[in-house]
Amino acid sequence: QGTLVESGGGLVQAGGSLRLSCAASGRTFTSYHMGWFRQAPGKEREFVAAISWNGRSTRYTDSVTGRFTISRDNAKNMVDLQMNSLKPEDTAIYYCAADRSYGVLVQGADADYWGQGTQVTVSS
Repeated sequence: QGTLVESGGGLVQAGGSLRLSCAASGRTFTSYHMGWFRQAPGKEREFVAAISWNGRSTRYTDSVTGRFTISRDNAKNMVDLQMNSLKPEDTAIYYCAADRSYGVLVQGADADYWGQGTQVTVSS
Protein backbone atom coordinates (compact mmCIF):
# COMPACT_ATOMS: atom_id res chain seq x y z
CA GLN A 1 0.00 0.00 0.00
CA GLY A 2 1.51 3.29 -1.06
CA THR A 3 1.17 6.72 0.45
CA LEU A 4 1.75 10.23 -0.80
CA VAL A 5 2.71 13.08 1.52
CA GLU A 6 2.72 16.69 0.39
CA SER A 7 4.80 19.48 1.89
CA GLY A 8 5.84 23.02 1.11
CA GLY A 9 2.56 24.86 1.38
CA GLY A 10 2.20 28.13 3.22
CA LEU A 11 1.29 31.80 3.06
CA VAL A 12 2.85 33.97 0.37
CA GLN A 13 2.16 37.38 -1.11
CA ALA A 14 0.89 37.75 -4.65
CA GLY A 15 3.77 37.55 -7.09
CA GLY A 16 5.73 35.25 -4.82
CA SER A 17 6.80 31.63 -5.23
CA LEU A 18 6.36 28.33 -3.47
CA ARG A 19 7.66 24.87 -4.17
CA LEU A 20 5.45 21.94 -3.25
CA SER A 21 6.88 18.46 -2.83
CA CYS A 22 5.21 15.08 -2.83
CA ALA A 23 7.05 12.19 -1.21
CA ALA A 24 5.89 8.73 -2.20
CA SER A 25 6.45 5.73 0.04
CA GLY A 26 5.26 2.22 0.68
CA ARG A 27 5.70 1.15 -2.92
CA THR A 28 7.56 2.18 -6.04
CA PHE A 29 5.81 4.89 -8.00
CA THR A 30 8.30 5.00 -10.87
CA SER A 31 5.75 3.37 -13.18
CA TYR A 32 2.99 5.76 -12.13
CA HIS A 33 2.08 9.03 -13.73
CA MET A 34 1.89 11.78 -11.14
CA GLY A 35 -0.21 14.88 -10.86
CA TRP A 36 -1.23 17.85 -8.76
CA PHE A 37 -4.78 18.95 -8.10
CA ARG A 38 -6.24 21.74 -6.01
CA GLN A 39 -9.48 22.56 -4.30
CA ALA A 40 -10.44 26.07 -3.29
CA PRO A 41 -13.12 26.77 -0.66
CA GLY A 42 -16.56 26.21 -2.09
CA LYS A 43 -15.22 24.87 -5.37
CA GLU A 44 -14.70 21.47 -6.89
CA ARG A 45 -11.32 19.86 -7.08
CA GLU A 46 -9.50 20.78 -10.29
CA PHE A 47 -6.56 19.43 -12.23
CA VAL A 48 -3.40 21.55 -12.07
CA ALA A 49 -0.53 19.59 -13.63
CA ALA A 50 0.60 16.09 -14.56
CA ILE A 51 3.84 14.39 -15.47
CA SER A 52 4.33 11.04 -17.15
CA TRP A 53 6.15 8.19 -15.45
CA ASN A 54 9.40 8.98 -17.27
CA GLY A 55 9.08 12.75 -17.03
CA ARG A 56 8.97 13.21 -20.79
CA SER A 57 5.41 14.49 -20.94
CA THR A 58 3.81 17.23 -18.88
CA ARG A 59 0.41 18.87 -18.97
CA TYR A 60 -0.94 21.98 -17.24
CA THR A 61 -4.28 23.61 -16.81
CA ASP A 62 -4.44 26.86 -18.75
CA SER A 63 -4.53 29.11 -15.70
CA VAL A 64 -1.09 27.96 -14.47
CA THR A 65 0.72 27.46 -17.79
CA GLY A 66 3.90 29.48 -17.82
CA ARG A 67 3.85 29.98 -14.04
CA PHE A 68 3.95 26.44 -12.62
CA THR A 69 6.40 23.64 -13.41
CA ILE A 70 5.98 20.00 -12.46
CA SER A 71 9.00 17.74 -12.15
CA ARG A 72 9.87 14.35 -10.72
CA ASP A 73 12.86 12.47 -9.36
CA ASN A 74 12.21 8.75 -9.62
CA ALA A 75 15.37 7.91 -7.72
CA LYS A 76 13.96 9.79 -4.73
CA ASN A 77 10.34 8.85 -5.38
CA MET A 78 9.36 12.50 -5.34
CA VAL A 79 7.35 14.94 -7.43
CA ASP A 80 7.60 18.71 -7.14
CA LEU A 81 5.47 21.62 -8.24
CA GLN A 82 7.29 24.92 -8.59
CA MET A 83 4.80 27.75 -8.44
CA ASN A 84 5.88 31.24 -9.52
CA SER A 85 4.01 34.51 -9.95
CA LEU A 86 1.36 33.31 -7.56
CA LYS A 87 -2.05 34.96 -7.59
CA PRO A 88 -4.76 35.10 -4.92
CA GLU A 89 -6.87 32.80 -7.08
CA ASP A 90 -4.22 30.10 -6.64
CA THR A 91 -5.27 29.83 -3.01
CA ALA A 92 -6.38 26.26 -2.38
CA ILE A 93 -5.47 22.95 -0.82
CA TYR A 94 -3.06 21.22 -3.19
CA TYR A 95 -3.13 17.46 -3.53
CA CYS A 96 -0.63 15.06 -5.05
CA ALA A 97 -2.01 12.10 -6.98
CA ALA A 98 -0.73 9.02 -8.75
CA ASP A 99 -2.28 6.76 -11.35
CA ARG A 100 -1.17 4.24 -13.96
CA SER A 101 -3.23 6.09 -16.56
CA TYR A 102 -2.01 9.47 -17.79
CA GLY A 103 -5.47 10.11 -19.13
CA VAL A 104 -6.98 9.68 -15.67
CA LEU A 105 -4.79 12.46 -14.32
CA VAL A 106 -5.09 14.99 -17.13
CA GLN A 107 -8.84 14.46 -17.37
CA GLY A 108 -9.19 15.06 -13.65
CA ALA A 109 -10.70 11.68 -12.94
CA ASP A 110 -10.27 9.91 -9.64
CA ALA A 111 -6.70 8.67 -9.26
CA ASP A 112 -5.50 5.52 -7.54
CA TYR A 113 -3.52 7.33 -4.84
CA TRP A 114 -4.01 10.68 -3.13
CA GLY A 115 -2.11 12.65 -0.56
CA GLN A 116 -3.66 14.49 2.38
CA GLY A 117 -3.08 17.90 0.85
CA THR A 118 -1.13 21.03 1.72
CA GLN A 119 -2.62 24.50 2.09
CA VAL A 120 -1.44 27.30 -0.19
CA THR A 121 -2.65 30.80 0.62
CA VAL A 122 -1.77 33.76 -1.59
CA SER A 123 -2.50 37.18 -0.14
CA SER A 124 -3.21 40.21 -2.31
